Amino acid sequence: MSPFNLETCARPNILALEPYRCARDDYKDDGTNILLDANENAYGPPVPQTLASGSRSGSSGPELDLLGLHRYPDPHQRDLKQLLCNLRTTHAHTTKLLSPDNLCVGVGSDEAIDALLRCFCVPGRDRILVCPPTYGMYSVSAQVNDVGLVKIPLLPAPSFAVDVPRVLDTLTNEPNIKIIYLCSPGNPTGSLLAKEDIQKVLEHPTWNGVVVVDEAYIDFAPDSASLAEWVNEWPNLVVMQTLSKAFGLAGIRLGAAFTSEPIARLLNSLKAPYNISSPTSAIASYALSPEGLKVMREHKEKLIAQRERLVKELPTVEGVGKLAGGESSNFLLYEMLDKEGKPSNKVALKVYEKLAETKGVVVRFRGKEHGCEGCLRITVGTEEEVTRFLAALKEALREVRGE
Repeated sequence: MSPFNLETCARPNILALEPYRCARDDYKDDGTNILLDANENAYGPPVPQTLASGSRSGSSGPELDLLGLHRYPDPHQRDLKQLLCNLRTTHAHTTKLLSPDNLCVGVGSDEAIDALLRCFCVPGRDRILVCPPTYGMYSVSAQVNDVGLVKIPLLPAPSFAVDVPRVLDTLTNEPNIKIIYLCSPGNPTGSLLAKEDIQKVLEHPTWNGVVVVDEAYIDFAPDSASLAEWVNEWPNLVVMQTLSKAFGLAGIRLGAAFTSEPIARLLNSLKAPYNISSPTSAIASYALSPEGLKVMREHKEKLIAQRERLVKELPTVEGVGKLAGGESSNFLLYEMLDKEGKPSNKVALKVYEKLAETKGVVVRFRGKEHGCEGCLRITVGTEEEVTRFLAALKEALREVRGE
């Protein structure tokens, strides 16, 4: 009999790990469902739908060198990084220019979240600070790396702003906090954090740590809201972004961390040598080209129009409560009400299940998140998807509240 014992061989923090639960864990895509649960871009990527093998599709499209896949990809991706710099150099926050030396690119934002923990936090000793309700991968990655967690909730809805006095006091008095993760626009809140609040954290007089601003949804916020170029003004600011949302490229898993050159050097030193595949680089580069950006912005405007439509029409649906968060993302957080007019997790969960199981419309139940009692998070879809969702929601609420 083998002496191997998984329970004593594996790390205790991994054995105790509760993995991140993603949208596809709950309901699969059966080809007929409307998926308004994962904050994907329903209009798709800004690339031609059909690509010729090894060449451009027609007159435009990414150059996919399929015959070159026997070679490892570019380990540094400076051309791709320069395109990201061009996009985010707006001079809204600084006169300085971003350069590829300010960047580390990886597999979605999740690689950067993990890399920062490995870079700055000593396992079993250091901690990070998060502000719930927020993205769940911060805490999952912390547990994987045996890093402690300190939680300072955001201020109550509808602002969901940073509780700056409590955060500053915690950074002053709690030992071994190395990183603070701030999500802006927030997930699941959809609220853009105030630049002034982030600046107050950066100006802490004694804390020696890193401020990380996760801007996954920044392209749905007002113009020039991104703080990416601001990393040139602060030695300890990291701004994470992804092409999964506004660019409609969730399938290629491309994320970027903008930061000071010294931190970027550390992150690039510890990453895997060929972490961005050649097809990913080619598709991302096309999406960031003038042609790709034009299509992305057209798709974004369509989504914003549907977001505005939802904000206008959802309050007219009986059983729908307040917009619990902001309007700076491609999703909205709304309360579901019981017969007494109070936000209800019971009602929200039943509506969520009924929508998915009998109406073919999948949204996300967020009622267990801090400050999100009775809330559903609704991804903004196409005009047709929003029309179907609104009709299905009216039916589901009527059926649930009539039970």
